[in-house]
Amino acid sequence: MLDATTRSGGTATVSPRTTATELTLTVAAVPAPVGLTARCTRVLLSPWSRLSLLVALLAGAASTVLLFEPQRLLSDGWPPQLGGVAAAVVFGVAYGLCTVAFVPRPLLNLAAGALFGSQLGLASALAGTVLGAGIAFGLGRMLGQDALRPLLRGRWLKAADGQLSRHGFRSMLAARLFPGIPFWAANYCAAVSRMRVVPFLVATALGSIPNTAAYVVAGARASAPTSPAFLIAMAAIALPGLAGIVVAWRKRHALRG
Repeated sequence: MLDATTRSGGTATVSPRTTATELTLTVAAVPAPVGLTARCTRVLLSPWSRLSLLVALLAGAASTVLLFEPQRLLSDGWPPQLGGVAAAVVFGVAYGLCTVAFVPRPLLNLAAGALFGSQLGLASALAGTVLGAGIAFGLGRMLGQDALRPLLRGRWLKAADGQLSRHGFRSMLAARLFPGIPFWAANYCAAVSRMRVVPFLVATALGSIPNTAAYVVAGARASAPTSPAFLIAMAAIALPGLAGIVVAWRKRHALRG
């Protein structure tokens, strides 16, 4: 804004207040430079960086299991300083961590029965199952969901995602009861979907009881392979597997038709 000229014909002058305001607006219009720390933080927290971290963690866990060889505990025996409930609790924690590292659950269930018997072994195995599922779900949700959800473009992938997102409890319950779906695959599929964590854990606990109990009893009675309990447990393991093969075969022919 220009001050009024003097009556005697003096030149116009710029008001100091106006000059300060224009300088302030000019400085504010120039974007502040983004610091190196902010750029690095943005890159590290990007979806694909978090997915890469998840892959690295899982690969490291699987490699650790291969090097440590936890199956030696069955041949060498459980540490003698642990016994009873304390040993079962430690085994449950190790069970959960091993499932995250892709150790097959049937082997862990057999080990639980061989080490602790039917009742305590079943409790430890179920606790480890829920713990491992929760850890995998949390890792997949925090580190993998944002990167993988945009890739759900195929018809089958969208259908599976919609089923888990809308009917999470019953879908996960069926996945745990059906022996053909790997434990880790169900965990990470649920994590990428919009399924809530509480229905996921409850369905995992309930749906894992029959199969887990069969393997634990078989491990506990392995020294008496002709006992009724062992034979019933083996039948409970074999029959769902055969039913799953029949269903998969029928679905395969239906899809071809």
